[in-house]
Amino acid sequence: MSSRGGPRPEVRFASPRKLPRAGSLAGRVVVLDIAFAADGLGRGFDKTTGKFIESLGARLAMWVDHHDHPRHADFAGDARFVLCTKADHGACPEMITEEMVRQTGPVDTILAHFDLDGIYSAAKWMLGGREPYPGADADARAVDTRIGEISATASRIDKALRAHYADEVLKQQIVNHLLAGAKRHVGAEEIDRAVADYHRMEATSRELSRSYVVEQGVALVHVGSGAGPFDKTELLLMGQELAPVSVVVERGNASIAASFDSGLNFVELLELGGGMPTRVSVPQKRLEAALRVIRAHLRSASAPSPADGDSTQ
Repeated sequence: MSSRGGPRPEVRFASPRKLPRAGSLAGRVVVLDIAFAADGLGRGFDKTTGKFIESLGARLAMWVDHHDHPRHADFAGDARFVLCTKADHGACPEMITEEMVRQTGPVDTILAHFDLDGIYSAAKWMLGGREPYPGADADARAVDTRIGEISATASRIDKALRAHYADEVLKQQIVNHLLAGAKRHVGAEEIDRAVADYHRMEATSRELSRSYVVEQGVALVHVGSGAGPFDKTELLLMGQELAPVSVVVERGNASIAASFDSGLNFVELLELGGGMPTRVSVPQKRLEAALRVIRAHLRSASAPSPADGDSTQ
């Protein structure tokens, strides 16, 4: 199935810092929901995103993304790049329109982020810019921002992906499920099995959440190597029930998160050079410095302004 009745494009999945070789992607390529690599971490934009764009050359048909990055400005004059911030669009599927797909023309490969937002984007593109089911765009936004109601359909898919985020077969099955209008006769059993695994991971996450230590507006937990499978997103959300900022430290990395409507922007505060403002990861060796900056910002934000004091008049 394709948006124009031709051969169905191949769907591949990636992340900002783990892009495939351009030569491994067939024909014209559309990239969906994959952020530009942050300059403040790892190899940065030039050695990852920039190199990938250059290697694709004229084969890049469209790049649609909604994550913050200062290098968006470099592509403002290139109609193939439809880029915005997370504040502009909480999720990527709502950016994809029937006109966009029609004007782009046939593509051979869709490269999408491997989360629900990216998979919904891929399915919507393949359906010619139409939602896989009524309310799918709103579901993707609610899942990606963790704000608002999420339908039972999206909740199942989200849990399945969080349980088996590295399972390429499951992702393809979910794409097929969405292309069939999210009907239970396509891919439902595989999704249900993954959801069952998620519920076991959720129980472990709840157990780990009891070890959160709250100090100066930050809830922090260290997860040891023997903890067993858990859901990091759920554990971060549990931490946000205790403090404005939650931190999960595991395997040499620290994931830092706050609610989407918190007003916090870790990308700017920590000078990371791009990414999702309210959820970032830093090497554990940089955590102490990051926490100093975050706590100072929280103190500053909560301090009363001079105008709030008692009047001397």
